[in-house]
Amino acid sequence: MEFFNQAVTVLQTLVIALGAGLGIWGVINLLEGYGNDNRAMRS
Repeated sequence: MEFFNQAVTVLQTLVIALGAGLGIWGVINLLEGYGNDNRAMRS
């Protein structure tokens, strides 16, 4: 059961890190968009 609890904790950390990374990426994309005369960046 202890291993399961540890696995859940690791997953929660990964999800939080992923969410933060996506949030930062979104903000950078917004700033780049405004910096480029509001033209959307195409990948």
